[in-house]
Amino acid sequence: MSFLLHPFYPVVPDIDWLTRLVPLGIKTIQLRLKDEPLSEVKRQIEQAITLCDRHDCTLIINDYWREAIELGASFIHLGQEDLAVADLATIRNAGLKLGLSTHSHEELDIALGAKPDYVALGPVWETSLKKMKWQPQGLPRLKDWAQKSPVPVVAIGGITLERAPRTFATGASSIAVVTDVVFHANPEQRVKDWLEFANK
Repeated sequence: MSFLLHPFYPVVPDIDWLTRLVPLGIKTIQLRLKDEPLSEVKRQIEQAITLCDRHDCTLIINDYWREAIELGASFIHLGQEDLAVADLATIRNAGLKLGLSTHSHEELDIALGAKPDYVALGPVWETSLKKMKWQPQGLPRLKDWAQKSPVPVVAIGGITLERAPRTFATGASSIAVVTDVVFHANPEQRVKDWLEFANK
């Protein structure tokens, strides 16, 4: 199974962030829209698809799998709650690639049963982005996931550029980054630094 994700990819909250960051040379990015009217969700997904196609960037749509299918996206990411109610047959029939979140061995088993294209493990480190019911997973568990999973493993949660070498040393295929980009004092420069590191 070919892995389409770049070793580094940002997870951003809206189309404005994609417009800022994708032209910098990002090859994978995830759009995680929250609490928007459905019309706005569709508008932003449509613009994101056009932008990413123009820059040869893989776009991952978080949660909104119906809209992703309707608008012609090619990759979605689902959390465990969304996975439980998603129509996997429809998703697969539409040809979408699928990434799934995991936080425990039980969730990993559930995710692998859905035959995803990758699984994400997080939070690896403590994250201030949102209140998590899960404790930080740590590098040993990430290494365990990377060794046991038949599909690529994405690390997410509290990962900074300074922590990236230790993260990749576990065998993780990719690092998804939120806070270290979106809340950085200079997001554009931080992305350039991440790309320089990941492209070595």
